[in-house]
Amino acid sequence: MRLIIYTGKGGTGKTVTSCATAIKLAGRDHRTLVLSADPAHTLGDALMVPEVGNEPLQVAPRLHAQQIDPVTELGKKYNTILSYMASVFSAKGIDETLAYEIAMLPGMTQLFSLLKIEEIWQTKAYDAVILDMPASGEALRYLYFPKLVGSIGRKLTGLAGLFAGFGRVFQPLAKIPAPSRDVIQSEMDLLDRLDSLAEIIKDNDATSIRLVANPDTFSIENAKRALMSASLYGINVDLAIVNKIMAGSSDAYYDRWARFQQGKVADAKANFYPLPIREVELYETELRGIEMLSKHGDRIYGSDDPAGVFYRGKPYHFTTEGTTVRMTVQVPFSEKDDFAIERYGDQLTVSVRTAAGRVVNIVPLPVATASMKLARARLEERVLDVLFEK
Repeated sequence: MRLIIYTGKGGTGKTVTSCATAIKLAGRDHRTLVLSADPAHTLGDALMVPEVGNEPLQVAPRLHAQQIDPVTELGKKYNTILSYMASVFSAKGIDETLAYEIAMLPGMTQLFSLLKIEEIWQTKAYDAVILDMPASGEALRYLYFPKLVGSIGRKLTGLAGLFAGFGRVFQPLAKIPAPSRDVIQSEMDLLDRLDSLAEIIKDNDATSIRLVANPDTFSIENAKRALMSASLYGINVDLAIVNKIMAGSSDAYYDRWARFQQGKVADAKANFYPLPIREVELYETELRGIEMLSKHGDRIYGSDDPAGVFYRGKPYHFTTEGTTVRMTVQVPFSEKDDFAIERYGDQLTVSVRTAAGRVVNIVPLPVATASMKLARARLEERVLDVLFEK
C-alpha cells in the first residue's frame, strides 16, 4: 500500500494536484482513495462532485474521495477522552460549552485527520491513499506528532492508571474527577494507533511527501521549510511540483512575468537539489473536473506511475552529537567551487560560485540550533557539512 502526502502553501494547486495524482493512479488499476482534511472542503470543488463528505464516495472507476471531518471522527471514536478532559476544565468552574472547546487542544483536528489514515491502512481496502494536507506551514509537525505523543503519552497514561485510585480518594478535596477505567483504556487504544501511524509515516517504502509550489518566492520558501522539516523527522520527500508557470508572450508585461518565473524555477532546482522537479505550465482555463484533472496528471507524470518512489534520500540531514548538531546539505556543485556561508537568525545562506555565475541557497534551520553558534563548515563531494555547537 502506498501513502502520498501533498503539502504546500495555499493557492499553489495542492488539491488539484492531489486529485490529478489519484485519477492517474486509478487509471493504472490502483484502488485509490484521495483524502482531504482541508476545512475549506476544496476536494468536492476540484472534482466537481459536491456530495464528497466524511465517508468514501466513488467518483470514478477504482477511485474514491473523502473529505475528513475531524470533529466527527473525534466524537465517534474518542468522545470518552474528550468528555473527561472537558470535565476537568468544568470542575474548575469553566462553562461546560467552553470546556469542550478548550479540551480540543491545538493540533487535535490535524491529528485526528491523520489517524483516519491509520484506520484505512488497517482495512487494506486500497492500493494507494493520497492525502491533501491543510495549507499550513506547520502541517508537517503533525506528521511527527504521533511519535512524540506516543512516546510521552504512554508514560503519562501509565502514571494515570497507577494514581487513578489515589485520585478517587482525594477527589472531594481536589474537585477534579479521576480518570475512569474507560478513559484509561481509550487513551491506551489511542496511543497504540499513534504508534501504528508513526510507523506508516516513517516507512520510506510506503510513504512519500510531495511538495507543491508556484514560481514565486513565498511558496518556494514555504516548500523549503517543509523539506527541512521532513528531513528532520526522517520522512522521505521524493518529488517537487512547480505549478502555474507562465509561457513566454509577445506582450512585454506578460513576458517579463514569464522570465521572472523561469528564474524562480531555476532557483527551485538549485534549492531542492537532488530532488526531482516536475514543471507544469499555467492552464488557459480553470482546472476543475475529472477530465481536466486527468490532463493535469498526464502533464505531471507522463508515462510514469505516480505510485513509484522518485527519490530516496535526505537533501538535508541532521544528527545530534552531545552538545552539537551536525547538518549536511547536498548542493549541486563540485568541491572545487568557491563558496561562502553566513547565518541570519533561523536561516543559513550558502553562496556558491559556478561557471554560470553565483548561486545562493537559503536553508531553514531547526529550532534546536537557535542557541548554538556556527562552528565549522566544509564542502566535500557536493555535500556541505555544517557543525553547530553551544
